[in-house]
Amino acid sequence: MLRSIATASVLAAAITAGFAGAASAQEAQTLRVGMSGGYFPFTFVKQDELQGFEVDVMNAVGEEAGLDIDFETMSFSGLIGALDAGRIDTVANQITITAEREAKFAFTQPYVYDGAQVVVRKGNEDITGVEDLAGRSVAVNLGSNFEQLLRELPFADEIEVKTYESNIAQDVALGRVDAFVMDRVSSAQLIQESPLPLELAGAPFSEIRNALPFRNDAEGTELRDKVDAALSALREDGTLAEISQKWFGTDITSPE
Repeated sequence: MLRSIATASVLAAAITAGFAGAASAQEAQTLRVGMSGGYFPFTFVKQDELQGFEVDVMNAVGEEAGLDIDFETMSFSGLIGALDAGRIDTVANQITITAEREAKFAFTQPYVYDGAQVVVRKGNEDITGVEDLAGRSVAVNLGSNFEQLLRELPFADEIEVKTYESNIAQDVALGRVDAFVMDRVSSAQLIQESPLPLELAGAPFSEIRNALPFRNDAEGTELRDKVDAALSALREDGTLAEISQKWFGTDITSPE
C-alpha cells in the first residue's frame, strides 16, 4: 500500500513537472515586440487597429519562426529602456544600428535600408540640404538616432537640436522650428499623406540600416537567431519585398 502511494506521488510529481515544462515551453514561443504605434507608415493605429509595415513584418516572422507575436505599444523614447529591463523581447520601430547600440544589444540582420532626410516647410528656399542647417533649429524624435547624426556633423555646434515626443512635423509647418530630420521613407510618406505644407530638402545625408535588437544574453541571442533565420527566409522567398511594396511602392528591404 505504501509503495502504491509512493508510486502515485512520483507519478503526480512527474505529471506536474510535465505541465510546468509545457507551460514554460508555451511561454518561450511568445515574442514580445515593442513599438510606438505612432510612426506612420511603419507602426500606427487606425480604427483601433495596430497596423503598418512593422506589424506585417513581425507577423510574417512569427508565422515563419513558429512564434506568437505579442505587440506592446509605448512612447518611442521608452522602447529601448523596456527592452533593457526585460519587459519586451525586441523593438520593431525602425531601430538603426549604431556602434553604441551594437555594444549593448544583439541585432538581427538589417531589414530596412534608408537615409537621414531633412524636411522643411514648403517654400523654404533657405534650407536646401543638410549643409544649410548651420545656425538653424532642427527637430528630431526623442530617443532616435537622428540627434546623434546631427551631432556628428562638422558644424554640429551651430545647430540647435530640439527633441520631440510628438508634433515634430506640425511645429516645422507652423514655423516654430526650421526643419526636422527623419528617415527618408517616413518623411516622403508623411508628406504624401499629410495636409501639412512640408517638403524634402535635398538628398539623404547618411545611410542608415535598421534591424531588430535583442538583449545580449543566452535567451536574447536564441530569440535573435530564430528571428534572423526567419528574416532570411522571408527575404529569399520575396515576402519582405512584397510587404515593402504594399506600404511604400518600392523595396526598402534590400541594400541594392
